[in-house]
Amino acid sequence: MAILKALEYIQQLNDKNKTALIYIDSRITLQLLKNHTRHTYIIDLIKNKVMDMERDEWKIEFSRVKEHAGQKGKELADRLSKEASSSRNIEECYNRIPKSTVTSELRQQCLKQWQTEWETTTKGAITKSFFPNIEDRLQLRINPTPNFTAIVTGHGNIKT
Repeated sequence: MAILKALEYIQQLNDKNKTALIYIDSRITLQLLKNHTRHTYIIDLIKNKVMDMERDEWKIEFSRVKEHAGQKGKELADRLSKEASSSRNIEECYNRIPKSTVTSELRQQCLKQWQTEWETTTKGAITKSFFPNIEDRLQLRINPTPNFTAIVTGHGNIKT
């Protein structure tokens, strides 16, 4: 969001030079800005703003600044971002929740509900003895053989 706000501010300047170099300390953000196959909402907004400015003859470049490099501008930006994130007086300008966050939270809720049902059911006692925890079981890669299936399900003529 800081990159987008910086671009909006720069665009309003009546600078004849129309050249801007924006320093970013996030390697991932810089990679996403250069990548044309991965799309996120905020990165797409930034790319669209850059294209809009370039149509208006702006030359925009991004460069990475190392974290903890002791640069005055970076330290100021870090301090201001911390102040903004903790302030109640600043108007919220971005309130979207990433799809990955929603997916992760839904998965956790489903696993919790599934685990509760797993623990309270009276069926599948043998299977539950092998797999008491649903999340742990989902992380296992099991190639079910007829013998394994017969043991876990309690079916078949195989001695346990």
